[in-house]
This record gives sequence, structure tokens and C-alpha cells, in this order.
Amino acid sequence: MAHNTIGKIIYETCNAIWEVFSSIHMPFPSTELFEQIAYDFEKLWKFPNCIGCIDSKHIRIKCPNNSGSMFYNYKGYFSVHLQGVCDAKYKFISVDIGAYGRQSDSGIFTESNIFKNLEAKSFNVPNYRPLPNTTTPMPFVLLGDQGYPLKEYLLRPYPFDKNLDSAKETFNYRLSKARRMIECTFGILVSKWRCLKTELQMNPEHVDIVIKTICLLHNIIIDKEGIDETLLEQVRRDPTINSETHSVSRRNNRSRTEAYIIRDTFKDYFTTVVAIK
Repeated sequence: MAHNTIGKIIYETCNAIWEVFSSIHMPFPSTELFEQIAYDFEKLWKFPNCIGCIDSKHIRIKCPNNSGSMFYNYKGYFSVHLQGVCDAKYKFISVDIGAYGRQSDSGIFTESNIFKNLEAKSFNVPNYRPLPNTTTPMPFVLLGDQGYPLKEYLLRPYPFDKNLDSAKETFNYRLSKARRMIECTFGILVSKWRCLKTELQMNPEHVDIVIKTICLLHNIIIDKEGIDETLLEQVRRDPTINSETHSVSRRNNRSRTEAYIIRDTFKDYFTTVVAIK
């Protein structure tokens, strides 16, 4: 069978899977879903008001025809970006695929659908709610690494330097521990779907739906069979599992004063007896 025919079959199959199952196993988040995710993050990872963790990975692709160097990244290979948001149980809430491998760091997040939905307040994020045993209403937030912009809806660590005080260190530890969810989610994904460890041999216009469908199948397997604890333990212990899909480096963006206040409030919460308990 010709390669073009095989590619067409894969493309059509992925489209069919996405159309039938995405609304069931990766639906557009509802307020109720975010509230459940926040409950899970607080219960499992001791981080309240968290509605997901976000990160981005390079996915290798073959050199596209007539693409110039747009897909050629700084790591020395052709790629597209997979940006994912996960819940507290290793499932994807939302994925964005397709940003050029060499696209400017700051553009990866700010051009994604999740950024646009959050900025437009159309992502069904719950209304502000006080942190446990406090009275000041606080926003629900995503957790990102130090490359993501600090936003009212997105927390990143305090800059790592020798002058970091104990309260900020505690906050960074709490955030890092909870944010391990997205690292493990990507680790499980590439371990289960080993094609993501190699170069995807397909037309760039097909890459988006194929990667989206792989993420959807990842969710379906967890929904139907639960998490593979053996694989999860392997992912936790072996940092090289994600070696083919490195985290994307991004430059910090300017943040609004309100975002700093929100992060400081979370920091203060984590240093109280209430949070430590």
C-alpha cells in the first residue's frame, strides 16, 4: 500500500476518533469540571484553587517541503509545539498543537487557544473563592514553570536566586510539587505512544490532528483502565523518558501588579499553620 494512502487512512481515522470521542473524554471544560479538578489538586497535592498545570513540548517532525527554517528549532531539529494543560489525575484538559518549532518563545503561549480563552474570560473558570480557612476571595489558577508569564490566572515560581527567602522557597516547592503532574502526564504520553519519541513521518497539515488524537486516546485509556501505576513509577524515576520532547524555554513576560499580589497571597497562605496542616 502506498505511503500516501496509509497517511490518508491515518488522517481520516484520527479525524473520526476526535469527532466522536473528544466531547466525552476531552470536553471543553465546564465550571463544574474545574471545581472538581481544584478539589483534586487540593486533596492530592495540597494546592488549593488550582485548575491545572501547563507546559509545552517539542514534537519532532520530518522536514516540511518549502518551509524554510520555520519548523527548525534551536535544539537542531524540525518540530512543532504541543502545549498541554493537565488535571490532577494525569489527563489532558486542553491541548494546542502546531506552533512552529522556531517560533518566538513568548508567542507559544500567547497565541494558543487557552490563552485567548483565559484572556477573554470564556474558559468557564469558577468565580473567586477564599483559600481554605481564609476569607479573602482568590482566583482559580493554572501552574506553570518560570518561563510562563505571571498572570492573575497563572502562577509561576519566584525567581531562583541566592536571596530567595524561606517563604518564597516554600511557595516554589509547593508549586513545583503540584506542577510535576504535567511532567508526568507528558512522560506517560511519550512512553505509551512511542512514535512521539521519534520523527513523525507525515505532512505538517496532518500533524495537528494526529497529536491531538494521541492525547485524546491517552485520556480514553485512563478513563477506561485507570492509570498504569508501573508506567507512572517508571516515569517518576527516569528523567530521560521525556528526552525527545524537551520543555520549551520561554522568556518571562511583564506581569501586572495584581498578579504579583495574588502570588504573594498564595505564598503567605503556604507559610501559615493552616496550610502546613
